[in-house]
Amino acid sequence: MAKITFITQDGENLSVEGDSGSLMQLASQHNVKGIDADCGGVCSCATCHVHVDPKFIDALEPASETEMDLLEFDDKVNDYSRLSCQINITEKLDGLVVKVAN
Repeated sequence: MAKITFITQDGENLSVEGDSGSLMQLASQHNVKGIDADCGGVCSCATCHVHVDPKFIDALEPASETEMDLLEFDDKVNDYSRLSCQINITEKLDGLVVKVAN
C-alpha cells in the first residue's frame, strides 16, 4: 500500500492510499481536482499532468517517448513533469507527493 498526496492548483492537499493501478486512476477515484483524464489513461491527452516530488523522480520508470512528446506542448512542463496515467502505484512510492499541473 502506498500513501500518495495530491496538491491541487488551489492548494488543497488530498492524501489517499492505493496498491495497484495508475496514479491517474487513484486520482480519478478520489475526484482530485485538475486530473481530468480525458483519454482514460492511454497517454494521448496530457490532462493528468503532475509535477512529481524530486525525491521520488528516480523511483519512477522513465517516461516513454510518447509521454515526453505530449508534455512538450504543455505550458506548465518542468523537469519533474509526468503524466499520472503513466505512473504505476507500487510500495516504493509510499509518501509520494505530486502537484497537479492543470
